[in-house]
Amino acid sequence: MGIIVSLPGGGGGGTDLQLNFGKQIEVRDSFLPPEWYPQSGIQLTWPHEETDWAYMLDEVRECFINIANEITKREKLLIVAPEPEDVKKQLEGKINIDNVIFMQSETNDTWARDHGAITMMDGNSPALLDFTFNGWGLKFASDQDNLITRRGIKQSLLKGRYENRLGFVLEGGSIESDGIGTVLTTSECLLSPNRNGQKNQVEIEEYLRSVLHLERVLWLDYGYLAGDDTDSHIDTLARFCSSKVIAYVKCTDESDVHYEALSKMEEQLKTFKTIAGKPYQLLALPMADKIVVDGERLPATYANFLIMNGAVLCPTYAQPENDQKAIEVLKEAFPDREIIGVDCRALIKQHGSLHCVTMQYPIGVL
Repeated sequence: MGIIVSLPGGGGGGTDLQLNFGKQIEVRDSFLPPEWYPQSGIQLTWPHEETDWAYMLDEVRECFINIANEITKREKLLIVAPEPEDVKKQLEGKINIDNVIFMQSETNDTWARDHGAITMMDGNSPALLDFTFNGWGLKFASDQDNLITRRGIKQSLLKGRYENRLGFVLEGGSIESDGIGTVLTTSECLLSPNRNGQKNQVEIEEYLRSVLHLERVLWLDYGYLAGDDTDSHIDTLARFCSSKVIAYVKCTDESDVHYEALSKMEEQLKTFKTIAGKPYQLLALPMADKIVVDGERLPATYANFLIMNGAVLCPTYAQPENDQKAIEVLKEAFPDREIIGVDCRALIKQHGSLHCVTMQYPIGVL
């Protein structure tokens, strides 16, 4: 005798958990939810005159407004800004303002993925883990961005148990969770000497396993994008779409500077196994055509998509063939979610994309 409980699964599918009466089963009390876990909302940290966006503010604001519009059609949006009233004026008549929560805070920049809280779930209750963001290895100022999570909790805008993890440097864009105990990351980022250089790989893995309640860490040793400031964040290269599916960037142009590294990345991904011991289903995203501004190649990537309640936002780069191919791959990965393209050419001018400027919060946080 037993009952079947349907749990949220990747790609919008469900995972059935059978509970058999009279038999002992293991229940995970605390876990790192995957991005497809039901969300209470998403954070955007708004661009303003004191950020690196100052020289192209109108252009980047248009991109942020487009992202905000898609979010507020489906869930709550937390906008962090030094001058919320100014942002409200920018948004008048353009988005569903009833779904917006404004938070006043000074900010250095706009990369919410990396300065936002990383949320664990303790049963049905969220725990907000506040790691240090140090500007991707001391490359940029981050003193104000590092205070956003604590300010959000103090203002009662972020709900959940606060967990101080400021002794460890960790960015949300550097880890991918499958929701059942696996984290995918890159060795180039997490082993960067300017992040947690006092720890070796074994010590870092032990720390992550303990704090994030993991069964294992999969280390990706290859792959990078020219122009990337993050030291190869995993969300620029390979992403979990479910506990069995990984979408990754594939380079087919042998003359491209990325070809060798991304080919080695693909071969390593083929060696990875699910917790059940089976190979992952690998879905190849196209490599964006080269985009160069002022002599510098920009890190355009289709892996920087955002999974939402009922939808996936896919970055596009005014490359019709590649954009459409990326959307088709994500349709295969997420068959019951709407796939929406958002032009992110503005974002890559500051070396990030759509996923980098957003941070999702599971149910119970907003």
